[in-house]
Amino acid sequence: MPEAPFPTPASRYVAPAGLTIGHTHLKVADLDRALVFWRDVIGLEITASRPGAVFLSAGGYHHHIALNTWESLGGSPPPPGTTGLFHVAMLYPDRASLARALRRVMEAGVPLEGASDHGVSEAIYLRDPDGNGVELYRDRPREDWPRDTAGNIEMYTRRLDLRALLAEAG
Repeated sequence: MPEAPFPTPASRYVAPAGLTIGHTHLKVADLDRALVFWRDVIGLEITASRPGAVFLSAGGYHHHIALNTWESLGGSPPPPGTTGLFHVAMLYPDRASLARALRRVMEAGVPLEGASDHGVSEAIYLRDPDGNGVELYRDRPREDWPRDTAGNIEMYTRRLDLRALLAEAG
């Protein structure tokens, strides 16, 4: 294993159970184009803007996603084989809301890159106009998560039945 670029701490730290991931800033080439996806397809609402940036959220939070062109105006996505963001994951509260999001994505003609049942969750994978990976998912209740005989979570990747999911869109 390669050496870390920083000193290894003397003791291991465990983050508190209440920790959540609050927001993600995405570098985009064109704010208007990015807004069509994040606002009009995904359904986030603009909460604030400033020169070169727009902040969006669901439910009135200050922002879940920020789009900025500060270093990327007119730029292109990073080429395959480079480091960077794999995807940003949007957690939906239930299966019906995930189904409605899927229907909206499909109606907008956004191609899917995948759809998986992971045992603990159901997920749909796609890309925004700047090539950023996006996961739309919902968690199953913890009591339904698959576990081995020792009680450890056993995640897997199986095909997600999109037809059955769409039937729950209402």
